[in-house]
Amino acid sequence: MLLSSSLKFSHELLGRALGPGDRALDATAGNGKDTLFLAQQVGPEGKVVSIDIQQEAVEKTQKLLQEEKVRDRVEVIQGDHGYLDDLTRGPFQAIAFNLGYLPGSNHEIVTDPETTIKAIRKALEMLAPGGIITVVAYHGHPEGKAELATLEKFLPTLNQEKVAVLQYRFINQANNPPILFALAAQEADDCPDL
Repeated sequence: MLLSSSLKFSHELLGRALGPGDRALDATAGNGKDTLFLAQQVGPEGKVVSIDIQQEAVEKTQKLLQEEKVRDRVEVIQGDHGYLDDLTRGPFQAIAFNLGYLPGSNHEIVTDPETTIKAIRKALEMLAPGGIITVVAYHGHPEGKAELATLEKFLPTLNQEKVAVLQYRFINQANNPPILFALAAQEADDCPDL
């Protein structure tokens, strides 16, 4: 069901933006599930770049991709998403961010609000016209709450003529369900001036 989670809805949006042969970016690989989804969407002729700062995440992502037989269409890079433009080049039809900490790992290693905003700015510059960025924010921990507050302050400042921003959240569920932000590049122009 579409309303079951923010993560599932992010995949719905990413899937609508992608087709066979397209290019996609997972800016926060984590356990590799978003990377796998993107790789399945772009097919054998497509390309996915997957980035994570933690070696453990890189290894988990590579293992999952190998098991699912899609490793050949993904470039996995260990690096800081705040330096996307040093790690890869666009354009990408879809870009995914899954913020917070690596599930099943050290919860003290989390995404940083300032670095995340820097990464989103760079991702917007790499986004193809008509492309989409999804940002799933987990705010059930103190660092996540701070990152969410930073996103809620920054995202409304984006030029609406260049990018449309959607916020998707559940307001009647316990335990701080994640919040999805979707940033869609307007088709007539790319986003270099953001």
